[in-house]
Order: sequence, then structure tokens, then C-alpha cells
Amino acid sequence: MSKEFNAFEMAQRQFDAVADKLQLDTGLRDLLRWPQREYHFTIPVTMDDGSVKVFKGFRVQHNDARGPAKGGIRFHPQETVDTVRALATWMTWKCAVVDIPLGGGKGGVICDPHDLSSREQQALCRGWVRQVAPNVGPVQDVPAPDVMTNPQHMVWILDEYEKLAGGHFPGFITGKPVEVGGSLGRTEATGYGVIFTVREAMKRHGMSIKGVRASLQGFGNVSQYAAKLFIELGGMVVAVSCWDNDDQCAYTFRKLDGIDVEYLLSITSRFGTIDKEKAGENGYEVLEAEAWLEQEVEILIPAALENQITGDNVGRISEKVKVLAEGANGPTTPEADAVLKEREIFVIPDFLANAGGVTCSYFEQVQCNMNFFWPKEEVLDRLDQKMTTAFRAVASLSEETGEYMRDAAYMIAIQRVATACHLRGWA
Repeated sequence: MSKEFNAFEMAQRQFDAVADKLQLDTGLRDLLRWPQREYHFTIPVTMDDGSVKVFKGFRVQHNDARGPAKGGIRFHPQETVDTVRALATWMTWKCAVVDIPLGGGKGGVICDPHDLSSREQQALCRGWVRQVAPNVGPVQDVPAPDVMTNPQHMVWILDEYEKLAGGHFPGFITGKPVEVGGSLGRTEATGYGVIFTVREAMKRHGMSIKGVRASLQGFGNVSQYAAKLFIELGGMVVAVSCWDNDDQCAYTFRKLDGIDVEYLLSITSRFGTIDKEKAGENGYEVLEAEAWLEQEVEILIPAALENQITGDNVGRISEKVKVLAEGANGPTTPEADAVLKEREIFVIPDFLANAGGVTCSYFEQVQCNMNFFWPKEEVLDRLDQKMTTAFRAVASLSEETGEYMRDAAYMIAIQRVATACHLRGWA
């Protein structure tokens, strides 16, 4: 990650541009530009060797005018509070654009789970929630998994929270295993949601997914399920990239007649690293990290980290690309965005494209609170309806006003949050 890049400054720049278009007054701008609350804390953990290591943790609640804050917890060695602030801000707009009654939050711990045993990770999870327990909960702030956290982490956090709160509160956290109140369909939700929006974008362009080619950055949960559904709908994925934990760099894996997701998964380590030798033996070209960006495909899906498409590399995007769907949060910088706009590439902005995860998390919360759970088919049908309705609203506003898709999505989301703030008498 570039040292010069600041995700929160980017989030604020995006907000400022749309606030000008909406002619928001100064007080409301100031309210929506900054998080309402931030918690910074230390988490002491007794390591397996008996030593004590202190980790730095965060929880940021950007805005809860429309409902409890909602957002994941990231474990990452390069985590910063500005990244967490940006992600909390984007979560506010994400919940608003798909019209679910939640606000934006995000959490993080500066750590590398690869270097921690299961017991150490459990202690870190329990320590995290002990620090913020009075300020989170099913009617205040609802966490979820994010980068390098998983359903098991969520159960440890839930268990510790319930010990402190003295009861059962399964709606406190989402992304849980199905056996302890998780929702069917949650694993697929973000990746599927991306493809639901891609499908609708193709319809707007008078195209079918059948026979269309895509290149994806990343091979984590979002990318895997996006690739699976894209192929199931008749498309072809020709390239994916992935982080190599041993080499500490990324590679692109290309197969021009289409990748086999299940095969790649079978040679992927628990850390998400695809085995280069086995892939090469089975007809995959192993290319440099950014090669995914320059493939001659119609669809590009960045589904890894923020700050991946920049002013420096946006020129590598093929002339064939028609749609760019942001499966990751903040993958495109404003400088690159300006080039995409000029080239008339149809961009499905991150907080719309990848809102399937938080939408299904909302469904999980609803099911937990009702203590009544839906079949997987019903969850995915509801997800499709929500994502499709949200996409069509943004695309229609974009067409009616001539606004860029990202700006149109922001206009809908910010206006909804601003209205809630006004009605509450906050600004």
C-alpha cells in the first residue's frame, strides 16, 4: 500500500464533490464528513511462549442516523485508523444506497493472523470486544468479518460479548457460522451481489453475460463467488490474481479458455495462496501482479484491497473493457476515476457493487432477532431483489441527470442520510 495514499482523504474528497452537487449546508457537511465516534485502545495478549504482546485496536462509528452502525473488523498488519475511518464512512453510504436501516461502522486490529496461533487469535478477539463492549451491541453497533477475519472469530467475539452482557444476543454480530445463528447464503453474498449488478449493467448495454470475458483481482471470498456465478451465468473468467504469502507479492493466473474455480480452490492454501507450480502444470500462465488489469476482457472486477487502480496504471486497462465493477472497497483513486469517466467505461461503484455482504448481514440480523431462519434460496432471492432495485435506482438517476454512476450512487445515499439527520434535528 502506498505510503502517500490515504483512504479517508479519498472518501472525504468523494463526499465533498457530491455535497457540492447537493448544495448541503455547512453544518450538515461537517456532520457527515467525520465519524461521530472513535474508539482507540490497546489489547494485551498472553502469547503461547508466555510473553505479553500489546496490539492496537480501533472501532469507528461514522453515522447512525438511519440505524445501528454496521461494519466489519479487519485484522491487518498495515491497518491504520484512517483506513478504518474511510471504510466506516463508505459503510454509511453502502447501507443507505441499498436502503437498509443501518449506519456505518468499521473496526480493526493491527496484526497479522498468519503469525498467530488459534489460541492467540481467540484471545485477541475476546480482548477486542472487552474494550468496546459498552459501545457496541445489537441496537448500537453490529460487527462482522472483514479482511483476514472469519466466522470463527465472530463466534469468539459473540461468546465474550454474551458473557459480559449476561444473555444471548445472536443479533449482535453477523457473519457467524450457520450453527450459531448465521444466515445461509452469507458466504456467497458479496460475490453474488457484484455479479447481480454486473448482470443489470450488461442489460443496460444491451448485452448478455453469455460469452463475455472477465478478469478479477483477488482470489478471496468475494472473487471466488463472483467468478462462480459469472461462469454459471455463461460468462468466462480468464484471469484472477492472488497474494503469495511465501513470496510476499501477488501474481496473476491466466487461462485464456477460462479458469476452473474449483480446481484453483483445490490448490489454494488456507492463507489464500494459489500453488504456482501446480497451476503451471495445468495450463495456467503465471504473470506479474498487475497483469489482471490489462487483459482483453469486457468486465474488470477489482476484488482485493483499496488503492489498486491509480493514475499510474489506469492506462493499462484494455480498450475492450465495458464495465468495471468494484468488488473491493475504494479500489479506484479519484485520478484513475477521471480517466475511466473520460473513456466512458461503465463503473459500478464499490459501495453499490459490493453491498451484497452487508445486505445479507442485515438479513442475518433480522433472522436472529426473529429467531426464525430462511432457506438459502429465499435469502439469495431477497438479495437479488435488493441489489437489483438499488442498481436500477442509481443507473436511472445517472441516465436522467447525466451524472457519473459513482456520483449518482453518492447522491442517493447522502440524501437519504442527510434526510434522517434533518428529521432527527441533528443538522
